[in-house]
Amino acid sequence: MQSVAIGWQLYTLTGSALDLGLVGLVQFLPIVPLTLVAGPVADRYDRRVVVVVCQVAEAAATAALALGSLHGWLGRGSILGIVAVLGVARAFENPARAALLPRLVSFAQLSRAIASVTAAGQTARIVGPALGGAFYALGATTVYGLVAGLYLLGAVLIALVRDAPVARPRIEVTAASLLSGVAFIVRQRLLLGLMSLDLFAVLLGGATALLPIYARDILDTGPWGLGLLRAAPAVGALALSLVLARWPIERNAGPLLFGSIVVFGVATLVFGVSTSLPLSLVALGVLGASDLLSMIIRQSMVQIRTPDDMRGRVSAVHSLFTGTSNQLGEFESGLLAALIGAVAAVLVGGIGTLLVAGLWMYRFPELRRFHLRA
Repeated sequence: MQSVAIGWQLYTLTGSALDLGLVGLVQFLPIVPLTLVAGPVADRYDRRVVVVVCQVAEAAATAALALGSLHGWLGRGSILGIVAVLGVARAFENPARAALLPRLVSFAQLSRAIASVTAAGQTARIVGPALGGAFYALGATTVYGLVAGLYLLGAVLIALVRDAPVARPRIEVTAASLLSGVAFIVRQRLLLGLMSLDLFAVLLGGATALLPIYARDILDTGPWGLGLLRAAPAVGALALSLVLARWPIERNAGPLLFGSIVVFGVATLVFGVSTSLPLSLVALGVLGASDLLSMIIRQSMVQIRTPDDMRGRVSAVHSLFTGTSNQLGEFESGLLAALIGAVAAVLVGGIGTLLVAGLWMYRFPELRRFHLRA
């Protein structure tokens, strides 16, 4: 809901593809310096408390968007500034939340658990954009107010999660401790290959920042059309996550990973050239399903290969990789669209994704043959 409201409101104010890309950039920039701090925080303190504090901060930032829309002072600079605050909160929330899950289920259940949690998230990503587009007819203030309330509800639900108390290691704040997550990943060539593949593939292939342009200028729809486009990847991801929750991936994870990246690139190309809303929705659905498959494989392997006392720091670095691919990918798409046009930018991204998949098959042969085993 929040993404639809911010994207439509900002594009209505400025009509700039570059500004849509800046939304991703200002969310990404805080992740870079905070990664080395957020990881030790998740390993040293109660991860539930960290997530709750971040959710409350996100509620406050979204409430500021609502007030600014209501009183008419919300402009380009203030929107981007508040989005940056959201980026700071997520820089701490994501590693703590990711590191919490393996403490709640056994390793044998982890892949299925990640698929189940993802199914819930994708359901929200289907319902949310549709509701965001519909409620935007009542004004941006309505959407932001609902989102702020949902953040607070999320904070309450996380606080109710039962997690056995554990003695947190006292991590001294030294250069070695801050960089230990990076060092661990560098030593694990398989993890390095997994994370870097996702980083560059999604960085080049991400087209979601340009959805407001496609909705208004290419497909000739309104906010409701943007809501459908935002929801379409989640529909595909939800369908596949339900399958994977029942039949988790155990063998041939490597070929499935590369297959999902190739399908992601092809779906991006189809979406880029489409001028039909139904075809665009189908392409985005396939794109979402393929992205979900690679994400579950990657997250499962990261959690299985990482000891619990390191999960916060490793998850923080992982969040940096995914933040780079998602938020910085949005900026790359917006910048490229401002230079060569939205359609050309999407096509360049799809071709780039296919080239990255081929290169990583050659540079990381171990990625072609690994399995998921607890």
